[in-house]
Amino acid sequence: MKRIVSLTVLTALVAGCINTSNDVSDYGYEGFAEEQLVTTPATLNNDAYLLAAAPKYYIGGAYKIEDVQYIPGEDLTYNQTGVAGIIPVELNGNKTSNGETYDSNQLVATSKTLPLPTIAKVTNLENGNSVVVRINNRGPFVNTRIMDLSTAAAQQIGMNGNTKVQVQVLAPESTTVKTATLGETAKTETVVETATVQPETPAEPAPVAATTGEYSVQVAAVYSEDNASSLAKDLSSYGNAVVVHEGDMYKVRIIDLDAAKARHVIDALRSDRGMAPGLLKSGKWVNADSI
Repeated sequence: MKRIVSLTVLTALVAGCINTSNDVSDYGYEGFAEEQLVTTPATLNNDAYLLAAAPKYYIGGAYKIEDVQYIPGEDLTYNQTGVAGIIPVELNGNKTSNGETYDSNQLVATSKTLPLPTIAKVTNLENGNSVVVRINNRGPFVNTRIMDLSTAAAQQIGMNGNTKVQVQVLAPESTTVKTATLGETAKTETVVETATVQPETPAEPAPVAATTGEYSVQVAAVYSEDNASSLAKDLSSYGNAVVVHEGDMYKVRIIDLDAAKARHVIDALRSDRGMAPGLLKSGKWVNADSI
């Protein structure tokens, strides 16, 4: 059975090493050998944005992807292993779920349930390298991965693709960035709101009428064609949801939208699903908030 050791934060933080010989050829969680989770100090990067206030402190309500329900909430003891991937660089410049702008050169990551922003230490269990990241977006919307990392964060721990990692929330740093975002006067109100969130499936928006337009909204980019097809079917009420195969990835897009309907779809996906969709105009990436 996995054993989670509570997080200890030292005044002088030093990066630790983790040795593992587990086979990571099977990226399903059930394929992992049982192991003891460890807690080691991590070096908090001096980049100011890691602990800077965010546009908003976002948790969100329960949502469902591919018949799996996720219930976001605070968990300062979070310490899990799983597979992490790399966020597509093409999402640069898009808004994250808490209103930040994604930058692949920053040490940031995604989570399906942790509050945004949250500060966490991510350890590559293949080589023991660690990085401290700012979790500021929802995803990845595939069941085989617990987190996706920016290009910069992935490079720092030697990731070249899907990799088995350990993710540990850094409680003091996460509390610091939460307080900076909320301000002291809002802190108590948000704790109460979080405690009363009830699991519920968001109401689906009214179906978007068929149209021909130059805009497409990209919802996800995954490696599984079956997962992409399932997600496209789940999102069909938002418009003409299709799967586009590019390289080794399957991209779920809602196509043939004019500017007004693209804006509606983006806003609905953010508020109802906690997603951070991208936007294309005539096949070229543009800022999702440019319309």
